[in-house]
Amino acid sequence: MSREDLLTVADTASSEPIQLVAPDGTRHRHAAFDAMLADVNDDVVADLYVDMVAVRRIDTEATALQRQGELALWPPLLGQEAAQVGSARALREDDFVFTSYRENGVAYCGGVDLDDLLTVWRGNASSGWDPYGINMATPQIIIGAQTLHATGYAMGVKFDGGTQASVAYFGDGAITQGDVNEALAFAASYQAPVVFFCQNNQWAISEPVALQTRVPIAQRADGFGIEHLRIDGNDVLATMAATRMALERARAGDGPTFIEAVTYRMGPHTTADDPTRYRDAAELEEWKEKDPITRIEAYLHTRGMAVDGFREAAQHRADDVAEKLRHGITTMADPEWQAVFENVYAEDHSWLERQREQYGRYQSLFASDAERQA
Repeated sequence: MSREDLLTVADTASSEPIQLVAPDGTRHRHAAFDAMLADVNDDVVADLYVDMVAVRRIDTEATALQRQGELALWPPLLGQEAAQVGSARALREDDFVFTSYRENGVAYCGGVDLDDLLTVWRGNASSGWDPYGINMATPQIIIGAQTLHATGYAMGVKFDGGTQASVAYFGDGAITQGDVNEALAFAASYQAPVVFFCQNNQWAISEPVALQTRVPIAQRADGFGIEHLRIDGNDVLATMAATRMALERARAGDGPTFIEAVTYRMGPHTTADDPTRYRDAAELEEWKEKDPITRIEAYLHTRGMAVDGFREAAQHRADDVAEKLRHGITTMADPEWQAVFENVYAEDHSWLERQREQYGRYQSLFASDAERQA
């Protein structure tokens, strides 16, 4: 897509997000986005639906595991399934993804082992998976820092003459972080092949997005000279089309694109949060009417597909995922205490050895008599 074509799309999205599937299942036409979905038939849409149902079940199961004491914490993504599944399914295998801690749907679509989704939240690992095994960095807890990593990776791709792209996922709460603005500046200056994917879920913990920005978030990209798209993030087809469009630009050497996916966090920020203390219940009910899963059910129904059939198939997939998730985490062995000192530095040194020795003495206080004698 040419820069002129993208600017035309962006102009129409400066206020109202682009939407292809309405909450009632009505399909809206959009020439540029429809061209990006020429290969997406009803069977593909049904697969996206199954993905979203499975991702929601992962979220539900992990939340239950945390409440049962199996996890220390969990960051729910309830309501954001379309933004994550639609964008993740637009990626090519050689693209590289950099996320925050909430993109468990992206990780699922990327092929992360279900056990590895939870190891960090259980305290069994310091990261989660091999980033090079699935071309996805482990989740970044520092707000917005992953945008710098994605930009740096994309700059390297450009310097090496590669054709792949990188994608940085972050939330609306990250847009005022210095790291994000620095990443945007470098990406624009070097015309790096990176896609900035902002999930505007309306709340940065307890702070509403209206306190973060006076204009649509996507328009901030203008100040950096970066093209932008603003989409309905609860619409899996609009999300897929926008991400494909941005990735196509990146691979063609046309530089970065900023996507604002307007969605909603229906659950708490994390399981340590109580959104009822700062959020109006009426707002939640309003967004439930825009649910990303039920709207695709409605859309497929308008297409004459057997909704009950693929709903049952999705439930079977979700049950299987939940069973594997629960079995994996409840049978996971606790790591040895020495593991906390591994991979801290490239080589051991006296300072680290001293800490290991001191912590070993502390651990010995809890050992049994038989263990001390051994």
